[in-house]
Amino acid sequence: MSADKVTNGSERAVGDDGFRAQPKGFATKAIHVAQDPEQWKSMAVVPPISMSTTFKQHGPAQHAGFEYGRSGNPTRDVLERCLASLDNGKYGLTFSSGLGVTTTIITMLSAGDHVVAGDDLYGGTNRLLRQVAMKMNIAVDFVDTTDLAKVEAAIKPNTKLFWLETPTNPLLKVADIEAVCKIAHKFPGVVVVVDNTFLSAYLQRPLDLGADVVMYSLTKYMNGHSDVIMGAAVMNDEALYERLKFLQNAAGIVPSPFDCYLVNRSLKTLALRMERHKSNSLAVAKFLEAHSKVERVLHPGLPSHPQHELAKKQTYGHSGIMSFYIKGGLDESSAFLKALQVFTLAESLGGYESLAELPSVMTHASVPAEQRAQLGITDGLVRISVGLEDVDDLIVDLKQALEKV
Repeated sequence: MSADKVTNGSERAVGDDGFRAQPKGFATKAIHVAQDPEQWKSMAVVPPISMSTTFKQHGPAQHAGFEYGRSGNPTRDVLERCLASLDNGKYGLTFSSGLGVTTTIITMLSAGDHVVAGDDLYGGTNRLLRQVAMKMNIAVDFVDTTDLAKVEAAIKPNTKLFWLETPTNPLLKVADIEAVCKIAHKFPGVVVVVDNTFLSAYLQRPLDLGADVVMYSLTKYMNGHSDVIMGAAVMNDEALYERLKFLQNAAGIVPSPFDCYLVNRSLKTLALRMERHKSNSLAVAKFLEAHSKVERVLHPGLPSHPQHELAKKQTYGHSGIMSFYIKGGLDESSAFLKALQVFTLAESLGGYESLAELPSVMTHASVPAEQRAQLGITDGLVRISVGLEDVDDLIVDLKQALEKV
């Protein structure tokens, strides 16, 4: 739905940590955009949940904005407008999951079209592209999007879509969104989608950098409470919005009003939560980098990260997600993960609780073994999602678990 217009300040100021300084107004938008109590007869300060599947019409085909729950819902409308504002976008759409967003975007394509995708992607995205899109005669090339020469070389006459994750999952590679968009947009009709799940709209806003669509698994940081499965897409182009809105309705990949209510609630604390994730994760990353049993830490906030300067240029900081190589292999990583007491051994990320997992056999097990080996997704690569606990407790937990290795 169309987002309420909110003016933003400069996006180029630099903060004390070297990353882009957050312009004023983000938290205010998250709390107030689309939340006006006067839109409800009850004047409710918290938008109510509308669970109705159908809506009374004044006359045949004469409705008051809503007709059937799959096609539109007042609770969903509130969330979509608020989400759009946070990414400085005009239009927002929500879906039943992050992969539901990806599926809907893929259905814009036709047999014979070509997709350029990052080589390091969420395992579910990789699986969907390889095992679903390719079977529909949609060609996909996986390229290292940090190498602009490879990005440009991958484009073909039938290229219609760029799928970009930055930072990537699970290797935390950072791609230059602005540069990739400039390359892609040399070719008419190419749509650039950026999966911004790892950073949220608070820490990175791809539309400002030239992307056509920013998408999320709202399940992660945007909701942040590990109790909702949902996805979203935000854009500025009206024609693109109308295409995706049609497909949202036609394919029926829509979220429940109750889940929309929960995510709308969670956005109110997004700015606060991301600041805590940011500070906790950097402290944890520095601890791990100095530990004798850790081979390498992958965290864009560390000067050791190969794209550290780029991350500072295009983001407002880094979230709680990171990966590291433990010295050894499956035995060592398993011993470490089983010994954790505050961190929970589980898939997913972005909740208030700290999680840890082994991508090679968990989130990225569906990625072909050859591609995992080529990328460096080994049995020694551990991915952690640093939550909102007291950071000293997290470090103590990691320390005692590493001592068990």
